[in-house]
Amino acid sequence: MVDTFEPTRAIVTGADSGIGKATAVALAAAGMDVGIAWYGDEEGARVTAQEVRSHGVKAELAELDTSRLDECGDVVDDLIGRLGGVDVFVNNAGTGASTLFTDTTLDDWRHVVATDLDGAFVCLQRAARIMVAAGNGGRLIAVTSVHEHQPRVGSAAYDAAKHGLGGLMKTIALELGDRGITANCVAPGEIATR
Repeated sequence: MVDTFEPTRAIVTGADSGIGKATAVALAAAGMDVGIAWYGDEEGARVTAQEVRSHGVKAELAELDTSRLDECGDVVDDLIGRLGGVDVFVNNAGTGASTLFTDTTLDDWRHVVATDLDGAFVCLQRAARIMVAAGNGGRLIAVTSVHEHQPRVGSAAYDAAKHGLGGLMKTIALELGDRGITANCVAPGEIATR
């Protein structure tokens, strides 16, 4: 069991805007070096990095597409290597769709579930393995959604993925708690960002 936990290195996925950006900046303000994983908005990631660095800490950037299951874990490993380890991992990356269940194609279903659940599994597992090996404890955080708890019409794949991510985090908490690694979800409502 870990007696003290003093985090100095964090990774945040989807940190190019919104919740991910705010989280990365808050962790930097708390004195942590931050790995900024982004997708789709490189300029947004650069702005996040600039704000992170304004707190006198290190920022490392990497493009991360969590739907690319054969690559996303390697991106996490690379960021961990550049930071010299990881103490806090925030899985914020995600996507959704607004399509009724009966109109959802299998390809659309698979894309949302791969991005929001399968990719989260791969990335969280990579971070957790490093935390376990280091023996210093850690924090695993997943941004789910209010729709983890309250389904929404037109969001079958998103709701299912977020329910699954919540269940995954509960299992991780049970399995890794005795190693000083916590696993928690944050379930926000809709945020006015792209």
